[in-house]
Amino acid sequence: MTRLLALDCAAGACSAAVVDAAGVLAAARRVMERGQAEALMPLIAAVLADAGVAARDLDAVAATVGPGSFTGVRIGLAAARGIALAAGLPTVPVTTLEAVAEAVGPGPEPLLIVLDAKRNDFYGQWFGSDGAALGAPRAIGVESLWSDRPAGSTGVRIAGDAAAAVSDAVASGGVSIRRVGSVGPDAQAVAAVAYRRLAAGTTGPLTPLYLRAPDVTPPR
Repeated sequence: MTRLLALDCAAGACSAAVVDAAGVLAAARRVMERGQAEALMPLIAAVLADAGVAARDLDAVAATVGPGSFTGVRIGLAAARGIALAAGLPTVPVTTLEAVAEAVGPGPEPLLIVLDAKRNDFYGQWFGSDGAALGAPRAIGVESLWSDRPAGSTGVRIAGDAAAAVSDAVASGGVSIRRVGSVGPDAQAVAAVAYRRLAAGTTGPLTPLYLRAPDVTPPR
């Protein structure tokens, strides 16, 4: 039976999950803005132990590639790459926005996922009512993000840790807005997306998706 380890450290939390075809074997999540480097490996060890699975028993490793915290993304990807390399496992990349959309699920209206980018813009992406992505993830301001909504939409859903800020800021123009979630990505949702991709034979490198330059740059 295929077993997959999924990790996320990209947006205000640190989480890990082990899943197989029957569902979640074990999972843990800690909300934290800092300290992921110290917390992640013990969290992974605890989840593997709870699942009764050793790293050598895994079939793949998945992780969020971003967008999100530069430090958090790097920590999660370094851990996932290290485990995959040591055990000779394939990797499956999942974006933070895909993970949040997976947790929300399909619904009657298009879905906007928005995450706090810690600046004057947001990480955002639109998804159809069936959960399929509509365009690529972007780092974008509220007005531009809202203007990208699917044409003809009379109602939309908004989710993510910036859902409240965005829904309060937009001029709805008669469009009904429904908040359906206010948290960031979680490893269990990452695992669900990754498991489907793995079953379809889709794997790939864990390449970070930053969308913009870092706040701090090295001196010239």
